[in-house]
Amino acid sequence: MAQVVSTTEREIAAKPDAVFDALADYSATRPKLLPAHFSEYEVREGGDGEGTLVHWKLQATSKRVRDCLMDVSEPSESELVERDRNSTMVTTWSVAPAGGGSAARVSVRTEWQGAGGIGGFFERTFAPKGLARIYDEMLAKLAAELEK
Repeated sequence: MAQVVSTTEREIAAKPDAVFDALADYSATRPKLLPAHFSEYEVREGGDGEGTLVHWKLQATSKRVRDCLMDVSEPSESELVERDRNSTMVTTWSVAPAGGGSAARVSVRTEWQGAGGIGGFFERTFAPKGLARIYDEMLAKLAAELEK
């Protein structure tokens, strides 16, 4: 098994605090940001940052659906971490000031223990790009929401 990592980032023309607050709002804002790859989205506990428990299904390809039950933590004032109870997948959302503080640089990093063998080779080769496209779409929706 090998570590699989997907990363993407985007600059958003909104104050970093506003961007972080929107990302941490799993009850109202997050559902608006989700691309069609997400289904069965449900906040099961909390709903705002630390202590939130949220469920969704992520369909990365026509054949690959991942059932995710994510525990959310905030290890710092600018970082959200989603840990899947059903797998080794961990997604970290980081928000940093950009543009002299009038904008925010949002980065998303997802990692998990991939399969071994030839299947693992294809997973390490194609899954990071596919997941980055999904999160790019989500960040574009976040930008549209906050840059109104």
